[in-house]
Amino acid sequence: MITACFLVLLTACDASARDQDTGEPIALTVWGAEEDEALLQAIFASFQTQYADQANFQITYQPQSESNCKDALLADLEAGADVFAFADDQVAALAAAGGLDPLPEEASVRNDALPAAVEAASVGDTLYAYPLTADNGYFLYYNKAYFTQEDVQSLERILAVAAQAQKKVSMDWSSAWYVYTFFGNTGLEVGLNEDGLTNYCTWNSTSNPIRGVDVAQAMLNIAASPAFLNRPDDEFVQGVQSGTVIAGISGVWNAVDMEAAWGDNLGAAKLPTFTCAGEQVQMASFSGCKLIGVNAYSQQPEWAARLAEWITNEENQRLRFTMRGQGPANINAANSPEVQSSQAIAALLEQSNYSQLQRVGGKFWDPVAAFSDSMARGNPSGTSLQAQLDRLVQGVSER
Repeated sequence: MITACFLVLLTACDASARDQDTGEPIALTVWGAEEDEALLQAIFASFQTQYADQANFQITYQPQSESNCKDALLADLEAGADVFAFADDQVAALAAAGGLDPLPEEASVRNDALPAAVEAASVGDTLYAYPLTADNGYFLYYNKAYFTQEDVQSLERILAVAAQAQKKVSMDWSSAWYVYTFFGNTGLEVGLNEDGLTNYCTWNSTSNPIRGVDVAQAMLNIAASPAFLNRPDDEFVQGVQSGTVIAGISGVWNAVDMEAAWGDNLGAAKLPTFTCAGEQVQMASFSGCKLIGVNAYSQQPEWAARLAEWITNEENQRLRFTMRGQGPANINAANSPEVQSSQAIAALLEQSNYSQLQRVGGKFWDPVAAFSDSMARGNPSGTSLQAQLDRLVQGVSER
């Protein structure tokens, strides 16, 4: 009987110990931003050290844009990553499609994360993902060697100073995410319908105090400045590094590169005002968070959840801020002296007074990008602004 009991004890060891004994690795695939590879590899190494006595791991990193993660994952859930980073506006669709399960133990996540980040990671009252950053917004970077604090209050003044210095001011009009800045504080609206999938949009309004054509004309006026440069985010950084760009609109993910390029001359502020319909309108912004999700179809759900928790814990959110300049969603990390002293984070917090949580359906992006491309190129077709706005609204509101 004693021998039998001893044999039972031997065979009752936990699964992780069996994995260690047999040498069979726990295979996990992680999707993350290309710029995060070095950071993630460091986090993977510390994770493997932490759990070295429980299992062997084979963690594979694959670059995947956070903004397109939903589409890539839903194309084949079973073949998708076990753990993935994504923008918070995708959480409802991922949950509805069965790509995310509710977090099994959410109390600690709710206690540790900023309330806005918890809201961004939830559908209704149910938490579906782990908050990673609370900084997915944009603001103004500027070179203090050229601009005063008074200069950066107005976009027209910024463009005038840059033009006089024969330099450039960069913004990405190929992305509808940034173009929202011109419409957001005008009384013109865009958002999700009750179905959570389709949009409503009034950007073509002719009865609002600021009409859609007023915004379009303001964009044409901005694009006509010799200092204006319509470039994607990576080319904005390249322009800063080459010395041709002295101001631009971007986010905290570029803070490290900006500091390296401008040093003590680095300035950051809320977005400026711009002239529209004869008045100064404060530029708006979308806001949001980056999240870490666990694939509901993962073959290693418990270890995938542990890795997701590890990526988003306080220590690694501090590390993310140090290496990538990104603002933590963790309360303690966000309140740390080093984060609170960041110019970029301070500018983002100031801009948050004029921001809206990004909640738009998939039909929003392409019609807005097509419209803003026309504005950036000076309306080369000559099509009436109202007709172009009507076409934009039709595409955004399509069911």
